[in-house]
Amino acid sequence: MPGPVCAPGYEDVSSSMPQYLAVGRGKNCGSSPSTEFNRRKIFAQANPRYFDPHWSEDAVRGALQNGRAFKAVLRVNAYNRLEAYCTLDGVPVDILINGVSAQNRSVEGDVVAVILNPTSAWVRLKSSSAQLATSDSSVKCNTVNGENSPNGDKFLCEEHDCTEDPVSDSEAVESLRSLKRLSAMVSSFPSRRPTGRIVAIIEPSRRREAVVGFLSIKKPSPNFHNKTVQLIPTDSRFPEMLIEAASLPDYLKEKVLNDEEDIKKELLAAKITTWSESSLLPRAQVMHIFGKGGEIKPQIGAILFENAICCADFSSESLSCLPKLPWSIPKEEFSKRKDLREVCTFTIDPSSAVDLDDALSFEKVGADAYQVGVHIADASYFVTPDTALDTEAQVRSTSVYILQHKLPMLPPLLSSELVSLLPHEDKLTVSIIWLIDLSGNVLSQWIGRSIIRSSRKLSYEDAQRIIDGFDVITSPITEAVKTLHQISENLKEKRLKDGALLLENAKIEVLFDENGNPYDWVTRQQKESNFLVREFMLLANNTAAKTISRYFPESALLRRHPEPNLRKLGEFKAFCSKHGFELDTSSSGHFYLSLEKIRERLKDDKILFEILISYALRPMQLAAYFSTGDYRNKKDEWGHYALGVPQYTHFTSPLRRYPDIVVHRMLLAALEAEDFYLKKGNAELTDGFLENGEFREFLVSAAEKYGVPCAKDLSEIASHCNERKLASRQAEEAGKKVYVWALLKKKEMLVSEARVIRLGPKFMSIYIHKLAIERRISYADVEGLEVEWLENTSTLVLHLYTGRRAQRRPNPLKEVALVEYPTESTGVDREAKEREILPLSLPLTLQPLSTIPVVLHAIGGEGKSPEIGLRLYLSSYFAV
Repeated sequence: MPGPVCAPGYEDVSSSMPQYLAVGRGKNCGSSPSTEFNRRKIFAQANPRYFDPHWSEDAVRGALQNGRAFKAVLRVNAYNRLEAYCTLDGVPVDILINGVSAQNRSVEGDVVAVILNPTSAWVRLKSSSAQLATSDSSVKCNTVNGENSPNGDKFLCEEHDCTEDPVSDSEAVESLRSLKRLSAMVSSFPSRRPTGRIVAIIEPSRRREAVVGFLSIKKPSPNFHNKTVQLIPTDSRFPEMLIEAASLPDYLKEKVLNDEEDIKKELLAAKITTWSESSLLPRAQVMHIFGKGGEIKPQIGAILFENAICCADFSSESLSCLPKLPWSIPKEEFSKRKDLREVCTFTIDPSSAVDLDDALSFEKVGADAYQVGVHIADASYFVTPDTALDTEAQVRSTSVYILQHKLPMLPPLLSSELVSLLPHEDKLTVSIIWLIDLSGNVLSQWIGRSIIRSSRKLSYEDAQRIIDGFDVITSPITEAVKTLHQISENLKEKRLKDGALLLENAKIEVLFDENGNPYDWVTRQQKESNFLVREFMLLANNTAAKTISRYFPESALLRRHPEPNLRKLGEFKAFCSKHGFELDTSSSGHFYLSLEKIRERLKDDKILFEILISYALRPMQLAAYFSTGDYRNKKDEWGHYALGVPQYTHFTSPLRRYPDIVVHRMLLAALEAEDFYLKKGNAELTDGFLENGEFREFLVSAAEKYGVPCAKDLSEIASHCNERKLASRQAEEAGKKVYVWALLKKKEMLVSEARVIRLGPKFMSIYIHKLAIERRISYADVEGLEVEWLENTSTLVLHLYTGRRAQRRPNPLKEVALVEYPTESTGVDREAKEREILPLSLPLTLQPLSTIPVVLHAIGGEGKSPEIGLRLYLSSYFAV
């Protein structure tokens, strides 16, 4: 009889037995089955194995190719680490990976090979509203909700793009067939969610090397060298980890040796080193110690570390690429560039900005004709290809701004002085100038290198005062701003009519005093002056995208924004329908028009519309850089859904984004090829000149001169820039949260009104306008609270449970409710009275969108992640 057959990639446990336990395994060994069973049992007890072995690379490759396994990114539920999900392209429902055994030592962000369980093991889907709250929406992707970049490009929630290794056409077809079969199977079981298990980790997440957390001594040992401490991650999606005490720095070793409680306050980062099949927890090694948790500086340091943000000074090799000061524009540049120094030119930026990379120019040339220019700092003049400076800029990829902390992509000497478009200084620029009418119709355009001299640095507040008519001094700049505002309004209207989608949500802005100390925060919306700048930057980016995709159809760096996630979009549509709002999501244009009708209907309830916008952002996917060569046969996927354009790129911020430098090089190569072509006796660029052999030679030569990447290199650059952009955005959002947390900690408590967004039998979700955030209250965490959930009417009734005398005490709701007594006069009570916010009383009846008072407070910081806590604001008269 043949021996047992193992699944691909699995080993027979007995094959790894010690020799003394494996004796007698043979057919003629003479041992009885019971003896063999006992031997195996002894081995298993001595060597417990909690996880299945990972499949070999060959086994995984074969399973992916024949459709037995699927490649995906693991996303862990932030509220319940035992739940994780994998998204498969074309499959309408995420795959549930339930439990540590099924997750098989994979962590958040790992690229994994997943196989599906039989349909009998699939789980029942919750209702639409509950599903939105407890599964996919509660999974904290490595993103933040959509937010505008200064140039108006939406950075929206990402669906991970997991491109498999190249396979043959037949293998790719088989894999696609498997996905289609799975999708059909899922459709056949509409009330059930597929489940699966991880069989291999294809590509470990970068986060494995930077898990931030606090130490905890949980298992004292008399032998110090065998003693381990546990790392409790601040990110709840990661497992606890074991660290050998002997590997810690000396001062921490002493704390461990003495079992000092103070060790729990140390904020540090570790990397996962090993995770064996016989260990429930991974082993880790400390990489960096930041200091005491709960202080801003260590927290910001941890954020930068876990997002791999480069904090080091620029290398001497990079700095040696820059000219020494004082520096002036070489004379030969004046003969090569268009001299625009006499044209009315100015910048509009935040008042604190020092890296001024874009300027606007304005000149009236007819009754209804204007020359409007966007002039971008020519960073590519200084950042030349294949230099140390270029390499370092590419590695950093983007500047990172965490309120008072700035980590630039380029050395400050370059970004803040040499090329920054400071007023009254001659500067090198790359310009796009349009002949345009007041209605926003572009009549002609010019692109090229130039020299400008800005007349004035305007802040957004300065420009807004001019728009509002409060600037009484008439000047060329005043007239320019007013006219440009009119043109920008018409450009915006044309974009929206052509199908663009504009989703503007509230943003938190932390306020600092003159010494750089935070003292408060406010929520702000974009003003007309922001839109003025944005519209012309969008037009410039779109113009650049059309140009480079025309000249480099297989190696242009563009930025695409896919259509929304259909399932999540359907859930948002159902949410709107439930509350009486009609929503047409058939196109981005119809989506926008529907939201505008809802805005008009809710003009007296701006907070509810703000909530709807925050929900509308959730189905949106991430805008990403890509090489057109990767989408050679999928040109219909080049487009930008939110902007409603077929091509889009980034051109306007080369001082803080590396992709813009690449785009500049492409533009300049194309323009130089055109110039060579015309100088060779060609009168004009006639139809078909792009296919002309002579022109192609000029273009190849110019591309080499300016260091335009080939398609393969460009694909890698795009991928790296996407990863760095995402990391920088996460760092910026996390940093802002730390500052707000610190301010709340100073205030101790803050009373605010909030709206109930979701209600259910186990928890409620609440939106707090004051912080533009959503928080959850689980009823199970509230001691002494009794809950009645009326499903038919979506009504919740909360009251005190008085069945046991032990629970009848002054504040049985202290965990998530602040109970104020009429006889007390606390600071929070006084503040609430000043703002006319009164506490509620139990019993309390709630429905979706009810307005309720809450108390916000800072929790964590020492031994736990800094979080913004939320409690109901209640008044009670019950007896002690």
